Amino acid sequence: MNTYRVSCPAKINLFLHITGRRADGYHNLQTVFRLIDLCDTLTASVSAAQRTRTTQQDTAALDVLDLVRLTCDTPITDDIRSNLIIKAAAALLAHAYQTLSPDQIATLPVINLHLSKRIPMGAGLGGGSSDCASALRLLNIIWQLQLSSPELQAIGAKLGADVPIFIFGQDAIAQGIGEQLTPIDLPPQRFLLLMPDDHINTARLFAHSDLRRDCPTLSLHDIDQRQADYLDHMNAPFGNVFEPVVSQLSQPVQAALNYLQILSTTTQTTARLTGSGGSVFLPLPKGIDNKTLQNWQQRAPCRAIVVPTLDATPLIEKI
Repeated sequence: MNTYRVSCPAKINLFLHITGRRADGYHNLQTVFRLIDLCDTLTASVSAAQRTRTTQQDTAALDVLDLVRLTCDTPITDDIRSNLIIKAAAALLAHAYQTLSPDQIATLPVINLHLSKRIPMGAGLGGGSSDCASALRLLNIIWQLQLSSPELQAIGAKLGADVPIFIFGQDAIAQGIGEQLTPIDLPPQRFLLLMPDDHINTARLFAHSDLRRDCPTLSLHDIDQRQADYLDHMNAPFGNVFEPVVSQLSQPVQAALNYLQILSTTTQTTARLTGSGGSVFLPLPKGIDNKTLQNWQQRAPCRAIVVPTLDATPLIEKI
């Protein structure tokens, strides 16, 4: 039985702007994504079990749940079909129907997927999107669909705005709804990451009257050249438009930000929200000893970890 494993990293947004609303109702964004070494793990095993339908005549009615079985070490969505991993599998199965012969579809193997979670859900860290991207990458290999990275990114963008960055697999400037990605060369960083146990519905945030939606569109050149204005510090015009809104609506997030702002007098860096929250982070300069970092984590008002950046999305391992 062939088994594959891949780490699914989290991301942070160094800044996050909304530059306008599109005709389709989505918002245009500008942000810089960083991948960080906080990872879920997705394991895929080719099952020896027979799927529900195996004959060539039945392939037209083949359902994604005939081919993919998902387990998780924490509770997952009540409706398994609403899980992003299953949605990823369904999207690839739909592609297979367009590109493979009935004989090839009839031989697609059943896959057992198991997800081990470390990234909290609804925390602005992209955990569900990263898991979805990893499922796309794994199933593309196991089902031998031979889709390119840009093709997988296009499929992923239809499943979630943050999915493409995890297939793209490196730090990037993002535009559009998050699917237009340009690589950016950033220095390694470490962050003190706080994860309050509070989630505010994203639709509620986008509908909030205080949310700024008219940030000026910056050129890719400006974003690249002005890294000093958003890496360790946050200088105008950079910021996260969701931060003042989430701070209004969530006392736990505000408490976490307040805590990091106290520490920032030592680090001389800027605490901020990632994504639409509720996780917050503080860039850490070199020279802060481990004892101090441990003390800061212990005193934090919620779960706190020190996390470094990643150069790239981890490779898929065959085990």
